[in-house]
Amino acid sequence: MIRYSFLLLLFCFRVSAQISAPEKEWKQLFNKKDLKDWDIKIRGYELNDNFANTFSVKDGKLVVNYDGYTNFDQNYGHIFYKTPYSYYVIRTEYRFVGNQVKGGEGWALRNSGIMVHGQPANTMLKDQDFPISIEVQLLGGTKGERTTCNLCTPGTNVVYNGKLDTRHCINSTSKTFYGDQWVTAEVEVFGDSLIRHYVNGEKVLEYTQPQIGGGNVSPFDPAIKKDGMLLKEGTISLQSESHPVEFRKVELLNLKGCMDPKAKNYRSYFVKEDNTLCKY
Repeated sequence: MIRYSFLLLLFCFRVSAQISAPEKEWKQLFNKKDLKDWDIKIRGYELNDNFANTFSVKDGKLVVNYDGYTNFDQNYGHIFYKTPYSYYVIRTEYRFVGNQVKGGEGWALRNSGIMVHGQPANTMLKDQDFPISIEVQLLGGTKGERTTCNLCTPGTNVVYNGKLDTRHCINSTSKTFYGDQWVTAEVEVFGDSLIRHYVNGEKVLEYTQPQIGGGNVSPFDPAIKKDGMLLKEGTISLQSESHPVEFRKVELLNLKGCMDPKAKNYRSYFVKEDNTLCKY
């Protein structure tokens, strides 16, 4: 009887804990209907000039396509979520489809990216190719091994394996994904301390101290590119680099918020305190 009572008590405690523990509140950045809350910047065009309908919504997916192009002409584009974040997890499901548009660079075949800790869209110059940011490079298989969720650094550097690494790209340890299969890319961002990349739930890369520096972005406003400055927060954007790509989910888990257990909006999974947001 004593053992039964103990087990019943343990069971009730676990159920109670499950009920009281707040579920992780994922925010859907893409509503599957339109591009509300997103800004578009395409090289050579003014902010929110969606040239040739590069970014659109089709069948509930955020689609990057080039049906209206005759030649790519290095018209690199990015679609920015309007709210910047600092501590969060960004997760998307993507796939490459169709053929690369004429004029696309060889390296841009089956190539896109998730840009994190980026500069605001309205601070990019009209002819700027990429936002100063940390790029989580998305690649589809072509010939041989070709990892995805790599790191590329337009106007930035990171500390990798304990040392400042100024290479433009660092490969992950992911496998190669061929064809038009859906892949889940997830990025954990902890301010200016740590960033981790995951592919289908498996960690494939991590590095620390994201910071402004280096090249691979042109032209740029010198007032924005303050080399050596640690990146504590920034914009999130998705790329258009000449190969059609689809995103069927773009969601974010904010890790910054009220960390007072007495507050109604306390969440146990927050890692960065902002108690100005607490509600009682």
